[in-house]
Amino acid sequence: MTNPNVTLSDAAAKRIREILAGEEGKQALRVSVEGGGCSGFSYKFDLADAPAADDTVIANGDAKVLIDSLSLVYMDGSQIDFVDNLLGQSFQINNPNAVASCGCGTSFSL
Repeated sequence: MTNPNVTLSDAAAKRIREILAGEEGKQALRVSVEGGGCSGFSYKFDLADAPAADDTVIANGDAKVLIDSLSLVYMDGSQIDFVDNLLGQSFQINNPNAVASCGCGTSFSL
């Protein structure tokens, strides 16, 4: 199942392919939203073997991201990106629903 309300940038797709190439048996990046972080919610990134029953699969070419149904509610309309700049490399979620976020870009509030 795919959801056009969350997108995966080309830069993020490329980085996911690079990571998974070195991880035998892993097929996708899992992104979830958890309570906590300096702004109320935080994003968690893990590697996954296969989708769970309630996962939505977001794809860009052969790169896949899995998002569980509860996390998807908080991420509606978001873009998953990968940034490589002077501050470092990281996956970032550009979430239009977030009214505040922390400086590191991994936590947000609604």
